[in-house]
Amino acid sequence: MYKNFWCIQRVRSTLLRTLLVATLFTLLWLAGCQPGQLTPFIPAMRTPMLVPTFTPTPALSSVVAVPTEDPAFVDAQGLDIAERRVINVYERVAPSVVSITTQVLRRGFFFEVPEEGAGSGFILDQEGHILTNYHVVDGAQSIDVSINDDFVAPATVVGIDRRNDIAVLKVEAPAEILRPVQLGSSANLLVGQRAIAIGNPFGQFGRTLTIGVISSLNRTIEGSDNRTITGIIQTDAAINRGNSGGPLLDSSGRVIGINTAIFSPTGTSAGVGFAVPVDTVKRLLPDLLALGRYRHPWLGVRYAYELTASLANALELSTEQGLLIVQLYDRSPLAQADVRGAQQETVVGNQRVYVGGDILIAINGQPVQTLDGMETLLEDNYTVGDPVTVTLVRDGQPFDLTVELAEEPN
Repeated sequence: MYKNFWCIQRVRSTLLRTLLVATLFTLLWLAGCQPGQLTPFIPAMRTPMLVPTFTPTPALSSVVAVPTEDPAFVDAQGLDIAERRVINVYERVAPSVVSITTQVLRRGFFFEVPEEGAGSGFILDQEGHILTNYHVVDGAQSIDVSINDDFVAPATVVGIDRRNDIAVLKVEAPAEILRPVQLGSSANLLVGQRAIAIGNPFGQFGRTLTIGVISSLNRTIEGSDNRTITGIIQTDAAINRGNSGGPLLDSSGRVIGINTAIFSPTGTSAGVGFAVPVDTVKRLLPDLLALGRYRHPWLGVRYAYELTASLANALELSTEQGLLIVQLYDRSPLAQADVRGAQQETVVGNQRVYVGGDILIAINGQPVQTLDGMETLLEDNYTVGDPVTVTLVRDGQPFDLTVELAEEPN
C-alpha cells in the first residue's frame, strides 16, 4: 500500500516538473528566446501608440495686463518710456509757460466797462521777451504776466502781427526765472505724431498739460483782420479758452506751434484745436523784435476778378485762369510799373463788370488763381525788397514785368 502511494506521488512530482518545464519554455518563447538559449528575461519594448494630443479650446475670459518687469520699458517708479518722456517734457518746459492777465475797457451803453481777460504765453529769451497771440492782448489797457505762480510783473507790447495773430511782450524779471523754450520746426510734421499743449485754461489752471496728436496739417482759419492764416496745425490735444498763446510741443519738448483757436459749438474743447506753425513765428520774429511789426510783401492789387471758365467765356478772354485787375493802389509796385486796371464796364447776365484791365497769371512762374493764393504765395516765399517777375496778359498777349516787392501799408 505504502509502495503504491509512493509510486503515485513520484508520478505526480514528475508530471508537475514536466508541466513547469513546459510552462517555462512557453514563457521563454513568448519572450523571444529560442529553445536552448539562456538569456535574461527582459520584457519586450512595445511601440507606443500614436495618440493625438488634445489641446482644449480655451474658454473666453478677460485679458488681464500684467505689468512687465523689464527695466528697458518700466522704471523704478512704474513709469513706461512714453510716460517718462511726457513727464520730462513737462518738467523742462512748464517753467517757460506763463499766464497772462489783461484789463480791457469794453464800451457799454452809457460808459466803458473794465473787463478782465486771460491767456497764455511762453518765454523766448532771458531778456524777458514772451510770445503770445495778438487777440490775447488786443485793446488791453494793462497786461500782467505771471511766471511760476510766485512772480507777477507788468508787460509791454514789443511787436504785433494781426494777420497771423502773433504778439511779442516784454517783462522785467530776474534772469534765473526766465527759462526760454526751444523753437523747433513745423516743416516736416506728420499727421499722427504726438502733440503736447501746455497753457492756462479758463485763466484758472496754470501750466495745465494735455496730450493728443497732430490731426491734420495746412488748415486755413480766419485771422483777426478777416484774412486767412495758412499752414495751420490741427490737433486733438485739449485746448480751451485761456490756452491761447501757449506752446504746442513735439515729444522732445520743442515748440512746433502757438495755440490760437478752437472749433467748438460749446466754447470748450471738442477735440479740434488750431495752432500757428512755429516756422511762421520764426519768420515774423526778427521784424517784430526790431520794428514792432512784420513787413508783409505786397504788389498793390486792390480789386480783381478771380477768373473762371464761364466769366472768361462771357468776356471773350484768351485765358481762363488768373486775376483780372480792376484797380491798383496808388504808388504800389504794379502801379509804378504801369500795369493797367479796368478801362470800361460791361454787363454780364445781370451784373456790371469792369473790364479792360491786365490779367495777372503768374509770379516767378507760379500760377496765380485767387487773391488769397497770391497773398499766400508772397507771404510764404518772399520778403519786402525781393524782385519778382510778374506775368500778365494784355489784349490777349502775355508779357513779363520785374518789380520789387514793397511793404503792405496798414
